Amino acid sequence: MLNIFKSFKNDESGAVTVDWVVLTGAVVALALVIGTTVGGSISTAAGNIAEDVVANSGGAEE
Repeated sequence: MLNIFKSFKNDESGAVTVDWVVLTGAVVALALVIGTTVGGSISTAAGNIAEDVVANSGGAEE
């Protein structure tokens, strides 16, 4: 299996270049989807933690 990836990486024909562009685009799209999905959850979790800290500190948020 490793040999397939090595030959794919070393092949300099035009079709492989197109494959790399498509593969790179797919990776970027996947990263954007994951970032968007996780980003909202992280923001919500941070807000919940901040509320708990303020509620348990005995003081008001300034």
